[in-house]
Amino acid sequence: MKNSNSSLGFLPTTFILVGIPGLEAEHLWVSIPFCLMYIIIFLGNGTILHVIRTDASLHQPMYLFLAMLALAEVGVSVSTLPTVLGIFLFGTTEISFEACLLQMFSIHSFSIMESAVLLAMSVDRFVAIYSPLRYTTILTLPRIFGTGVIIGLKSIILMAPLPMLLRQLPFCGNNALSHSFCLHPNLIHLPCGDISVNNIYGLFIVTSTFGLDSLLIVISYGFILHTVLGIATGEGQKKALSTCGSHVCAVLAYYIPMIGLSMVHRFGKHVSPLLQTMMANAYLFFPPVVNPIVYSIKTKEIRRGIIRMLAKKRSGV
Repeated sequence: MKNSNSSLGFLPTTFILVGIPGLEAEHLWVSIPFCLMYIIIFLGNGTILHVIRTDASLHQPMYLFLAMLALAEVGVSVSTLPTVLGIFLFGTTEISFEACLLQMFSIHSFSIMESAVLLAMSVDRFVAIYSPLRYTTILTLPRIFGTGVIIGLKSIILMAPLPMLLRQLPFCGNNALSHSFCLHPNLIHLPCGDISVNNIYGLFIVTSTFGLDSLLIVISYGFILHTVLGIATGEGQKKALSTCGSHVCAVLAYYIPMIGLSMVHRFGKHVSPLLQTMMANAYLFFPPVVNPIVYSIKTKEIRRGIIRMLAKKRSGV
């Protein structure tokens, strides 16, 4: 490890990333499922973005929020791609200190955006069920785009201090990370100085974004269930709830791996490195792989849009 001078320790110029512990000799084979996942992520989310952009009938709040979700998921995947494929395809395990901080900032910023968009989508579903006649007058295009801008700015502003705080900490020789990418919960265990400020601010980010978002999503669905139970007919109740199915799947696909990874980082000191790696990969890869498939299958408007797009390509229009 190369170092620069510091009064309390060292500032590393590089970090060492890992692939799959115990499978170092098989990294070329391991690269195949990762390459397939990236293809699914970019093809699936790209298709959804293209269909929503080109089909005027999908320029509605629900689908515009879905486009924001797809953008955030593509952003997370683009952030991890250089180091993940660098390790498995080319055996490149080193990443510079500055590049690591940039990757950490990018991954967490897009993850915060993803969580906030899931919250916005739950509010969208509540408004659609509670007040369907006023749906488009409440969720107007300016409000939707304004929500997107606020989500993006909030994520960037919240994450901006973390790289600066890490730069102030001394490192004392350990520069080996536990994943194929840079995550703050992993990086924060490497410095040998006082990390209380970093821990407090990191906890503030988690509670004010993921914690608050998940709580408000649960509250939104409480209101949705209360509204649905007030619908007179069973058919009407079923129809109302069917519009939430894809979003519920997206919420579960996002929060379950995230909670699992958080538990491993905070309480799993004796957990095997393989489990830590698999949980981190599930957190970052599972939602962007699954969501395009779920929305394409369960949302008939998206499915019809994809069919129309394929029909146009086949006819050469």
